[in-house]
Amino acid sequence: MTVLHRLGQPNTEQLEDELERYAKTTPIALVLPSLYAELERPALKRIVEILSEVRYINEIVISLDQASALEFRLAKQFFSQLPQRVRVVWNDGTRIQALLNTLVSHEIDIGHQGKGRGCWTAYGYVLARGQSQVIALHDCDIVSYDRQYLARLCYPVANPNLAYEFCKGYYSRVTDRMHGRVTRLFITPLIRSLQLLVGPHPLLSFLDSFRYPLAGEFAMVRDLAWINRIPGDWGLEIGMLAEVYRNCALRRICQADIADAYEHKHQTLSTHNPDAGLLKMCVDITKSLFRNLASEGLVLSESTLKTLRATYLQAAQEAISRYENDAAINSLRFDRHEERRAVEVFLRGMTLATDSFLGDPLGVPMISNWSRVTHAVPDIFHRLMDAVEQDHAWDPTAETRQPLS
Repeated sequence: MTVLHRLGQPNTEQLEDELERYAKTTPIALVLPSLYAELERPALKRIVEILSEVRYINEIVISLDQASALEFRLAKQFFSQLPQRVRVVWNDGTRIQALLNTLVSHEIDIGHQGKGRGCWTAYGYVLARGQSQVIALHDCDIVSYDRQYLARLCYPVANPNLAYEFCKGYYSRVTDRMHGRVTRLFITPLIRSLQLLVGPHPLLSFLDSFRYPLAGEFAMVRDLAWINRIPGDWGLEIGMLAEVYRNCALRRICQADIADAYEHKHQTLSTHNPDAGLLKMCVDITKSLFRNLASEGLVLSESTLKTLRATYLQAAQEAISRYENDAAINSLRFDRHEERRAVEVFLRGMTLATDSFLGDPLGVPMISNWSRVTHAVPDIFHRLMDAVEQDHAWDPTAETRQPLS
């Protein structure tokens, strides 16, 4: 696929000027999945300050999780400083929860609460309004956030002369040391080990072509939000790429270098807890990858998956040596012991994921796409818009001021 590099001098202002022109005919929505806890951290405050200066975004939809009624009200106040049209989708609120229960009663898969479902609900709201043609998404924990991130992410899809339908962001993960362990030491060695064992496969080649497949930043045309299913766990990024692979022509897909360096909140290894940290991430990603490959007709037998663990371990150990050399020539800190510990955790996660996959190859269903949802519940978009707008207008403090009858 096309790789759009960062070349020459910074050109953020020029990109923004062009995006403002394109946005008149191709409006852009920005989706921000966020926990309430992010509002108390400096990263999101910086993101909001920078977004306040961005003029080419038509609407911003914050998908808010783990928030009480008071916290939802505070979140509305927090984001009210943004000049764009802003809505906070309160996923824990009674209106959204009632809507989700309605979908369950119609046998619609809605997944578990988390980032995946939060993104899906936000996409639904953008689709329901019908006022934006491009949907961009990035996380709310980006410490190094800069205006160029969003501009370079949106430009390939918003520019009608380029005609891309999906753009994945990529970047280097370096401070005084290398970060991005899950990509460096897990997903890339795993994909290449699978290619060694099962031979060339179009989906594996597609995933391997991404510089940073686990990046949480991408932009897409609204039609993809309409037909893509979404995983509801840490397999979100791999599952999303697999859906794009199936639903989008390869010539309409690109990846763009959006930053010199990228820094966000780091996950712990969580060595012995498969429900937290990088161990859980590894388990979910592996299951998502196996299930997507199985859906493409690839037979993953127990013996193949056992061999895969040994093949992966060798590939990961070789990767550690290469990265150690890379760190040396760049005078970066490098802890071989910690890198090896990470690989051991990833190997444990692969084992857990393999057992789960062999026991249940289908696993938890992906969240249904909005095309199916609207067929099952024809007025769902009206209900969703009504729920979000009522929450937006609701002032919980006003209820406490009402006199008792």
